[in-house]
Amino acid sequence: MKKVLTVVSVFLLGLFLVSCSDNKKSEWNILMITDVGTITDKSFNQGTWEGVEAFTKKHDNVKSEYYRPTAGTKAEYLQAIDLAVGNGANVIVTPGYLFETAIFEAQKTYPDVYFILIDGEPHNDDYSVYETKKNTVNILFQEEQSGFLAGYAAVADGFTKLGFMGGMEVPAVQKFGIGYVAGAYYAANELEKTITFPANRYEYLGDFDNKPEHTTKAESWYASDTDIIFASAGGAGNAVMKAAENRSKKVIGVDVDQSSQSNTVISSAMKQLGNAVDQVLTELIVDDAWKGGTTITKGAAEDAVGLPLGTSFKWTTFTTSQYNTIFDSLKNKTIVVPSTKAQLATFLNEKAGNPSVSALVDKTETK
Repeated sequence: MKKVLTVVSVFLLGLFLVSCSDNKKSEWNILMITDVGTITDKSFNQGTWEGVEAFTKKHDNVKSEYYRPTAGTKAEYLQAIDLAVGNGANVIVTPGYLFETAIFEAQKTYPDVYFILIDGEPHNDDYSVYETKKNTVNILFQEEQSGFLAGYAAVADGFTKLGFMGGMEVPAVQKFGIGYVAGAYYAANELEKTITFPANRYEYLGDFDNKPEHTTKAESWYASDTDIIFASAGGAGNAVMKAAENRSKKVIGVDVDQSSQSNTVISSAMKQLGNAVDQVLTELIVDDAWKGGTTITKGAAEDAVGLPLGTSFKWTTFTTSQYNTIFDSLKNKTIVVPSTKAQLATFLNEKAGNPSVSALVDKTETK
């Protein structure tokens, strides 16, 4: 084991990249640890790494590298952190809630190292204690805003029979779904459209895996009465894409721009991971304004959520001008998107014409 650790240590040390070909000794060594996936996973790891890499290229006194553990366990994550710190890392970036328990311990072990935890908050193994030390900042997102934009765009583009498939029923997935329902019915009311979104077309699959049974279920929805499914489901989203391909239907992706994964992906409800990481690194390294010991929630106001533009904007009648208008309404808080079941019920009543969808609302948050 000692021999392996030594080899990996040398590997990590040798791979730190100095930005801008600067020969001066770097003051900041940023190490990103992936959640077992690769930095080209078209998801959390890639989005986070792109933010780290972009920040590095802008600053002469920063170098960065990533490490991919062999397993997604707390023990492996802690070992990666030990190796990184031993090789000079003074900023460690971790993408995803899987790192919560590892950061809970590491932030105490290394009080002089800065930790940036994305999409999670440090806690112990049984969730009985949550603690964020002064050397840690957590970044959460207003997923409900991104979901709202996806729902609004789908209805504005002419889709009238909607569905939602979430992975596990965790808070982030719940908020994506709640926002999606809110956006769809807000658009239907504003644009005087009639849509169908029955309660049996809103479901949490119970996992984030690409399973054949998820494809079968999605295909059954498409075959009967669903035109588009928002798949907030991690790897299970690929199962939905397969079903959409089989039935010539459409999918809305999640977290990052997933348009390259299937021609059926018409848009994606994104978390702008790169922007969020860049902002927090700027506060730490450039502005000396580190917000240690806190959880920062980022949304439209910080350009941290949204739908992809450019060639990934594949709506046929919904325009970028319309998108910018509705996005600005979220940014300036003209529209406050609900993030809980209770808020959704109130929002639909007061802002979306009070549609009779109580059964659907109940499905959005069951625990």
